[in-house]
Amino acid sequence: MSEDWRGETVDKVRSLILSAEPDMAEEAKWRKPSNPDGVPTFSCDGLVCTVETYKDKVKLTFAQGASLDDPAGLFNASLDAGTRRAIDLRESDPLDEGAFVTLVREAVAHNQA
Repeated sequence: MSEDWRGETVDKVRSLILSAEPDMAEEAKWRKPSNPDGVPTFSCDGLVCTVETYKDKVKLTFAQGASLDDPAGLFNASLDAGTRRAIDLRESDPLDEGAFVTLVREAVAHNQA
């Protein structure tokens, strides 16, 4: 994982995701030579979200995002996707932590429905 703002952002969202649901499981998937650490994935009764780092952003992709309410307007990427939705965070972007935790909990509840 990168040692700059992206690594800090991943650490912050990881902490929020794990605090939102005590039964959340974290795994690294899709390891490859260009990404030996893999992609952090978070699951609880199914995939909740993935966290990917890119040169200019951290992307939080919710597997069933299109089915979730997002009253705070956190989703700002993959808005035309049929099932998923994403949040792209750039270096100076704030994250409404309370709304994010609510979104994670809603994703878990959707998986459990």
